[in-house]
Amino acid sequence: MAELTQEDTILKIKIAERIQSLRLKTGLSQTDFAEKHNIDRQLINRWESLKNKRGVTIYTIQKFCKMINVTLQDFFDDETFN
Repeated sequence: MAELTQEDTILKIKIAERIQSLRLKTGLSQTDFAEKHNIDRQLINRWESLKNKRGVTIYTIQKFCKMINVTLQDFFDDETFN
């Protein structure tokens, strides 16, 4: 797997921060969010991790968006990505 460029790394961080921000708006901790959606808490931790070298796929972002009833467009239509 090729190394991420600086631009890719910045995008990966922005996505992780956006996921965390939206999860926090639900008022749920990582543990509570995972329990509510019947997924492993470590999965949420990986999605929000700034140290995770892999980042998340668009499919993961879409899955997360469905969990919180947000469209992909709304996910990316945020000042975080401007």
